[in-house]
Amino acid sequence: MPAPAPTPTPLRLAILVGSTREGRFAPVVAGWIRDRAAARDDLDVDLVDLVETPLPTVFPAFGQPPAAGTVELLAEVSPRLAAADAFVIVTPEYNHSFPAALKNAIDWHGPEWHAKPVGFVSYGGLSGGLRAVEQLRLVLAELHAVTVRDTASFHGHWDKFDADGDAVDPAANAAADAMLDRLVWWAHALRDAKAARPYAA
Repeated sequence: MPAPAPTPTPLRLAILVGSTREGRFAPVVAGWIRDRAAARDDLDVDLVDLVETPLPTVFPAFGQPPAAGTVELLAEVSPRLAAADAFVIVTPEYNHSFPAALKNAIDWHGPEWHAKPVGFVSYGGLSGGLRAVEQLRLVLAELHAVTVRDTASFHGHWDKFDADGDAVDPAANAAADAMLDRLVWWAHALRDAKAARPYAA
């Protein structure tokens, strides 16, 4: 009788919470997608909240060492992004774009994004944050990340979740699951490819 196939190692998924605004809605949305991802056997989830792990906003001059305290702040975030096989970015839409704190977190990192897939959960007014997502796709392409087509988005997000933080529309759960399925496919494909041939950016 053949031995059972080994259980694949779960993928490490970092969920990056992009809003740091006072009174933000982000924890509700991030908690929802975290719970859906954590319920899967193929994902090991790490929630990276930029309120809990703030990053410096002043970059050192090219070729110069970072200012005092910068290394310590980055040490709370960078290793977690480096360890991730895939990402989900949770973002609102501000003025047809995404928050400055999120751009700052992206810009502090380079190799951490290389040849890794990124999915999106967005929220906002009539657009559901999709204009922010479209701009993020351009930014992440420059960093050699692979963004998946499927997204989950919430327009008029204030009444889209119940008191327990669950989405009230089953279609939202279906959209999240589809996005996570795509993310898992790409994460396996890219992880296997990098194991066979290191990615050089």
